[in-house]
Amino acid sequence: MEGTIKEGTDKKRLFLASCIALIVTSMTFAIRARLETVFGPEGVGLTLEQIGYAFTPAFWGFTLAMIIGGPLVDTLGMKKITMLAFTAHLIGIVMTIMATNMTSLFTATAFIGIGNGFVEAALNPLVASLYPTEKTKMLNRFHVWFPGGIVVGSVVGYLLMDVMGLSWQIMAGSLFIPLFLYGYLFWGQHFPSTERVEMGVSNGDMWKTVATPLFLFMGFCMLLTAATELGTNQRIESLLKSSGANALLVLAFINGIMAIGRGFFAGPISSKLKTSGMLLFSAVFSFIGLMLLSSVQGVGMTFAAAAVFAIGITFFWPTMISFVAENLPESGALGLSIMGGLGMLSVSIVLPMMGKVLDDATGQEALKMMSILPAILIVLFAGLFMFMRKKNPTAI
Repeated sequence: MEGTIKEGTDKKRLFLASCIALIVTSMTFAIRARLETVFGPEGVGLTLEQIGYAFTPAFWGFTLAMIIGGPLVDTLGMKKITMLAFTAHLIGIVMTIMATNMTSLFTATAFIGIGNGFVEAALNPLVASLYPTEKTKMLNRFHVWFPGGIVVGSVVGYLLMDVMGLSWQIMAGSLFIPLFLYGYLFWGQHFPSTERVEMGVSNGDMWKTVATPLFLFMGFCMLLTAATELGTNQRIESLLKSSGANALLVLAFINGIMAIGRGFFAGPISSKLKTSGMLLFSAVFSFIGLMLLSSVQGVGMTFAAAAVFAIGITFFWPTMISFVAENLPESGALGLSIMGGLGMLSVSIVLPMMGKVLDDATGQEALKMMSILPAILIVLFAGLFMFMRKKNPTAI
């Protein structure tokens, strides 16, 4: 039975295991980006729109797992949901290696998406429960390993396939290493209860909180922030095809900047700007970055534009999560799961749309289309910033 944080809880081991589980999640994004060329028109022969549909279960599967797993985290406990994540990851990796067409790729991606969703459903509230007075800092440090894992996955894919000339199945099989490592680290550990359980908030109050105007507003914003970050990164191969730069190396570069930003600058920036200020900052730089990527050519300029975009998306996901955890704690694990689920749902919608644009137009035109999303967010987060400053000047 899981209980409160007590002397027998190994916080450092649980946090380390959580980070490695998130590495598995994020490596699947990088490896899936590389698989776009394997299964695309020059490989297996799928159109980019078909690949977009084959990849959508990674996102709606994630959403489904978070919506189901979120409420269950408070009842079954975070440990059981984490074990479900491990099982779904294991099945998904094996099926990915065996995939030969759109249907098998779709099925494998669904299991991966469900595993990723259970990771977020269980481990966001775990980190919040382990560090109740340092949520923004520690959630950003936890989410270092989303871009960190994408860097690892991008570099592994580049080395195994482009440098060593090995098969894509070996690249996909590299996921077994962090998978079994996080399974080992979690095995036999005591998990704390969620904050909502510790606060004694009833199920009724939890559902009331997720129906408040502020939560609904943040949920809508999550649709746009996640699509801006993950939609662009997921289709990086096609978006930058004419830029002259190696797309996987650009992806690694973007996520390297994100990892550094979350690991070293989230704490100082959050203490000055607070969460709503960080979100406005992110929207501005994301918009500028996408506009630059849509207009530059050449390796150097592409990397420079990518750096601006990376600065913009660095704090989006963890700061959206921490805003809800700090300002709407009564929403519990359900609130955090809904936020993450909405984010991934938006990506499942935008990927086929991007694929349709890319089939008929250029990557630069698709990037211009994507820049509309952070432009809207600038307006929304400016309003949020002013609202929070008026409501509580110390909690901007």
